[in-house]
Amino acid sequence: MPTDSVRPPEVDRTAASRRAIEARRARASLKRDIGTRVLAPQEVLRRAESDTRSPAGTLRVTDFLLALPAIGRGKRDRVLAEVGIAPVKRLGGLGPRQRDRLCGWLDTRFPEPEPRPGRSRLLVLAGPTAVGKGTVATRIRDTHPEIHLSVSATTRQPRPGEVDGTHYYFVDDAEFDRMIANDELLEYATVHNTHRYGTPRGPVDEALRAGRTVLLEIDLQGARQVRSAEPSATLVFLLPPSWDELVTRLVGRGTEDDEERARRLRTARVELAAQREFDFFVVNDDVAEAAEQVVELADVPA
Repeated sequence: MPTDSVRPPEVDRTAASRRAIEARRARASLKRDIGTRVLAPQEVLRRAESDTRSPAGTLRVTDFLLALPAIGRGKRDRVLAEVGIAPVKRLGGLGPRQRDRLCGWLDTRFPEPEPRPGRSRLLVLAGPTAVGKGTVATRIRDTHPEIHLSVSATTRQPRPGEVDGTHYYFVDDAEFDRMIANDELLEYATVHNTHRYGTPRGPVDEALRAGRTVLLEIDLQGARQVRSAEPSATLVFLLPPSWDELVTRLVGRGTEDDEERARRLRTARVELAAQREFDFFVVNDDVAEAAEQVVELADVPA
């Protein structure tokens, strides 16, 4: 029978249990980030290698593979056999050759985009709903007056605190139709199957002719249209620090009901899946830091 002298104190057992619960929650959150493409699987491997005690480092390879989009148990087992990794292994415990083989398989199925050379004075910022695109764009406008922040037109109603002509040009459907008919929009799209958004062409062309850098804060559909019309444009995808944080921001915003929030989160998953179409990624963990990272990607005149 163990004696009191060797039995761990109750407070230690409680603390250990709490740490174990927190570790499981952290790994569950990490798997959601992998499944929603908030994190590239190669980045998870890099984190596991740099810190074997981290959530990435303690994640089992089997759970890691199942968290990947469109990977089931059968495919998981075939991959493990192909790369020569035992199911009991954790990512932080992989040997260099095992890690290289797993990374090579990931590069084939989930390739990371290669940044395009050069910079453009037409900078496009897009990302999933509630990621904070507007907040980051406003920060850039306030701290970098040399950059022209394009103001979009929209058919939706203003949210509390939004000012016409500053945050958006709020127009009705008839006016939006007129702008399309007169080719006054650089891009436009219907967002969340409800309201239309578009970028007035005139102010953008005028700023570019004046030698200024232009920032467009738009949605995924609009970014694709700009890339088609202006292939030299630099496309930046704004990522949340985690999927859980994206959900928290959307709920905390309080501007949508439960049904609308659920629909927007479904849309966010689709938008995150398209991130490889972009040239650069910026994580919006801190607004000021994210804004500066976006500015550094632009061809800003001296």
